[in-house]
Amino acid sequence: MAAPAFAEHDIEFVAEHLPEAMMDNRYATLPVWDLGVPAESTAYQLQGAYSSTTSGDLSIAGPMFSLSASRRWSEASRLGVFGFYDPLRLQADYDSRPLQTLFAPTTPIDRPADAEFTNLDGTATDFGAGLYWSRHRSEGWLGEHSWVAGLLWQRVELRDYRFDYLIASGPQSGLQGQIDFDAHYDHFTPFVGLQMPRARGDWSFTPHALLAYPVPRRGFQGHISGPGFDISGDTADVGNGKHFGDPSVTLGLTITYLPAHLSIDAGTFFTQAYLEQKIHRGIDSNWLLSISWAPSVRE
Repeated sequence: MAAPAFAEHDIEFVAEHLPEAMMDNRYATLPVWDLGVPAESTAYQLQGAYSSTTSGDLSIAGPMFSLSASRRWSEASRLGVFGFYDPLRLQADYDSRPLQTLFAPTTPIDRPADAEFTNLDGTATDFGAGLYWSRHRSEGWLGEHSWVAGLLWQRVELRDYRFDYLIASGPQSGLQGQIDFDAHYDHFTPFVGLQMPRARGDWSFTPHALLAYPVPRRGFQGHISGPGFDISGDTADVGNGKHFGDPSVTLGLTITYLPAHLSIDAGTFFTQAYLEQKIHRGIDSNWLLSISWAPSVRE
């Protein structure tokens, strides 16, 4: 029987990056763009998306939901509120990669150690709400465009983010235990973005970019147990840094069928697939499909 091939990046490294990819996918699909209704006094937007991210045999996937309401503040600006709820699943039957625990540097296991990880069946939920302001201009060297700025609060909850592990090589080969990363992380996230809608008949094509910066960055929490030990920790508390909650840059191209106010973000499907692997090392794939509807409002 061939020996298992071990991934380059250790379990703690990718366990942090999977929920951070979920956060990036949420920033990429915030319901803050005009989507063809900038002139209406009141506007609503309903958004649904599906996100799937993998690293080796580990996955975080599931639906994403959001809604927003905005009202004209002046002839050129709008003020809006939004909320979101993203209930994703964390799953893996089997994965092989190094065991590392920067959150607990004094375990009796010599680390990093090649290990096999099994039986992950947990949840990752990202939810929150925020405010935003947008300013629309129909002229200038950018042509028609809108600037968007806002602030959101979010909580990332990781539950049953737990693996059984088996040390697969070295003097401690055969040692078994459990490691988990159950925690919740709260952030306030300011963001700023730009969109440049271009209408073509019944269609609107809207390139957009958004920068989000969650604060504060937090230490990554973990818990590991094995024969004769049971240790919990936080990378910040033990001097190994605050790593959770990365700045995010997302790019999209929303295509809107104006008579129905129905939109699909074709751009983020491609840009998130490419950018997330560059931003978060260890991510093998990241797919995001987002559809929005902005119903007409009679006033």
